[in-house]
Amino acid sequence: MNEALFYDTLRQGLWVATIVSLPILSVALIAGLIVGLFQALTSIQEMTLTFVPKLAAIVGVFWITMGFMTETLVSYFQNTLIPIIAGG
Repeated sequence: MNEALFYDTLRQGLWVATIVSLPILSVALIAGLIVGLFQALTSIQEMTLTFVPKLAAIVGVFWITMGFMTETLVSYFQNTLIPIIAGG
C-alpha cells in the first residue's frame, strides 16, 4: 500500500465518520439549545432537565437514521476497505 492510497482511504473514512455522526450531533446541539433557552427563561436549574431530553432526542434520531448509518458504513467497507485488504 502506497502513501497516497493510505491517505485517501483515511480521508474517506473520516468523511464517512462525519456524515454518520452529523444527524446525532446536530440534534443534540438543537436539543441542548432549546433546553438551555427554556432553563434561562424559567430560571429552573435542574441537571436532569438537560440530560433527559437530549438523551431522548439522540435515541430517537439514532433509531430513525440507523438504516442510513448502517448502509453508509457497509458501502464504505465493501467499496473501499475490503478490496484493499483482499488485494494485498
